[in-house]
Amino acid sequence: MSNETSHHKWEQGIIHLMNLDGWQLQWTGEAFDHYDAKGKTPKGFDCVIEFKLRNKYYQTKILEQYKYLKLMQEPNVMKFYYVFDCKGNYLYHLDNLKLPEIEPMQLQATTERANKNIINKDCYMLSESMASIIVRY
Repeated sequence: MSNETSHHKWEQGIIHLMNLDGWQLQWTGEAFDHYDAKGKTPKGFDCVIEFKLRNKYYQTKILEQYKYLKLMQEPNVMKFYYVFDCKGNYLYHLDNLKLPEIEPMQLQATTERANKNIINKDCYMLSESMASIIVRY
């Protein structure tokens, strides 16, 4: 199974678990580059969610400014950023989040593929305490 296929299966699994908890989400697949699921929150609000799956643990969670701006352009929906790593799950409600200063970083062009191209990206470094929901292992 390719890394990209594995990544998509994780996203679909997380969506399934969230739906068991009252969400009504559908995986958007590869159709959108700035969110991975859309649907309704447990309280019935329309929403979109960008997932970031990390194999390693980092105290701060990277949110690319580009992804943030694209999400914030989505009209009439709540916007969420969901980070899954080896120590927990972190759900950030972007509509209410006070963002830290932008930090320029040199990162791989894409994280899903074995891409060695390094490019400059403006990022927000989110602390775990900024998350609306935290589930630790």
